[in-house]
Parts: sequence; C-alpha cells; structure tokens
Amino acid sequence: MAISATINKISLNIADMDRHYYQTHELTLAQHPSETDLRFMVRVIAFIVNASETMAFTKGLSTDDEPDLWQKTLTDEIEIWIDLGQPDEKRIRKACGRSSKVIIYTYHERKAKVWWQQQEDKLKRFNNLQVFHINAENAEGVETMVQRNMNLQCNIQDGEIYLSDDKTSVNIKIIKRM
Repeated sequence: MAISATINKISLNIADMDRHYYQTHELTLAQHPSETDLRFMVRVIAFIVNASETMAFTKGLSTDDEPDLWQKTLTDEIEIWIDLGQPDEKRIRKACGRSSKVIIYTYHERKAKVWWQQQEDKLKRFNNLQVFHINAENAEGVETMVQRNMNLQCNIQDGEIYLSDDKTSVNIKIIKRM
C-alpha cells in the first residue's frame, strides 16, 4: 500500500520590509512521503522570499517537468522558476530556456558547497539564473514548525528572515552565490 502525502494548512503572515510586501497567505501544501520536514520548510521559505499574488507551488517532487514553485503570466508563460536542492545542469538549462528568471535555493551546507564547487563555472553562462543558499539547518527549530495546521509570522529586514510560530522563533539567512 502506497503512503499518501500529508496535507498541511498554513496561515502565513509576511512583512517584507526589504520589498515593501505585506500580505497574509492561506496555503494548502502537500508534503510528499519522501520529503523531509527541513525540505518542506525550505519550500515555504522560498515562497516567503518570493511571495506575490501569483507565486504558486507546483506538484513538486512528483513531476520532473515542473519546479517546486513558479510564477506565471496571464498568458501562462513562466516568469519565475524556483528549484530547491542541487539540480543537474540539464535541468537548469531547460529551466533557463523556459523561464524569464530561474532561482535555485540550496540547503544542507556540506552538500551545497560540493555541488556549487562543481557547478559554478558551468552556471555562469546563464544570464537569467540566480543561486542562493538558505542557511536553515542552523536555524534550530525550523523543522519543528511543521504541523498539519500552521500559523506562521515572518518578518524580513536587511536580508534576514525572522520566522516564528506559537512555540518557536528562528533567524534564517539567505546567502547569494550567483
């Protein structure tokens, strides 16, 4: 018998002083059985950093043709393609060809560092690509925030993310690689 996804409901209040974006989002997200709590929260953090009325989560791990998040135009063209982890060069090339802007968020510092050393020179040719590292594994407690019903408050100022729920408060840094 296959294990089904866990459905999480998130009430997300964002105050992004850097972009002057202040909004509450009511999200319903499926957490794939193979997705760790850290990766799930990294998806939420990527949404927070790029939040807009048209930013949307995709099917994610269950499909190869879609990113983790995207923003589309009214004519269904992909404006922003967001991937997590360490995608291979073929996937990045495909994303850069299909989208106006591609953003990759790495996490797991050691794995990300090795991947970046191997990919940095190859990725410089893509003008519409940005790479960031979410330093979330050092933000003690970010994984404990994962619940079936979540109420998150987020403040962003000077590039730092302050994320909290009823019990936990964490600071998250995003480091620009490219």
